[in-house]
Amino acid sequence: MSLSPLAVITDEETEETVVDEILPLKTYALNVETGEMGGTVDGTAAIEQFIYKAIRTARYRFAIFDDDYGCELDDLIGQEVSVELLETEIPRTIEDALVYDDRILAVRDFTLTREADKLYVSFFVEVDNETIPVEVTI
Repeated sequence: MSLSPLAVITDEETEETVVDEILPLKTYALNVETGEMGGTVDGTAAIEQFIYKAIRTARYRFAIFDDDYGCELDDLIGQEVSVELLETEIPRTIEDALVYDDRILAVRDFTLTREADKLYVSFFVEVDNETIPVEVTI
């Protein structure tokens, strides 16, 4: 399933489908600190918002989303698992949640840092000719 909007044109003479260009993807702006919505975002800001929402949304829990949307980090949090398992499963789980969006080409270079009862995860998301640094707290 593609999330990237494309201008698709059918040439009636040759009956070929021609993909013209990727159109901008505007979405409602979400203030992640207050939870309030207002205005719109596009481009990198829209992708960053998708990343935040996809990681924070539990997969399979909300009927409004299909089974591809969301992340399964909740299955790992609070479990008695080894550090080695967390270091392999958290990057895999986050990457699985993000590659659903066709705009995201790669998710790479994960770094996990544990401080007290918090786990900080930083990584990079490749989008076209841009690299977006991401940091999340689990």
